[in-house]
Amino acid sequence: MGHFHESLRELGPPTRELRKRIPDAWGGFLQLAQGAVADGEIPARIKEAFAVAIAVTDGCEACIAHHAKAAARQGTTEQEMAEALGVALLMAGGPASTMAPTAWRAFQEFRDDEPVS
Repeated sequence: MGHFHESLRELGPPTRELRKRIPDAWGGFLQLAQGAVADGEIPARIKEAFAVAIAVTDGCEACIAHHAKAAARQGTTEQEMAEALGVALLMAGGPASTMAPTAWRAFQEFRDDEPVS
């Protein structure tokens, strides 16, 4: 199991506990998240690549792991992810130059692990 799989696994228990304590807030967040990345004019696979790029600019490694996994599952291609990370590099400069390779590694880890449906 790779680093990013382990990161998501470690977040599972505290996430479930917090979700139980704030069900309305968490439920609202989940509804927003599902709506934001649903297929529409822009396919879900591209929206997940956007989410990875935004996570890079925010420096959120757990967000990178979550959305890299989702992007891999949605069938985001390596080139689509690479280009999304190029946009993150444009928008965040130096910090993105370290986080974009982290995101690339996360995407590769999940891409190799998850069958595309």
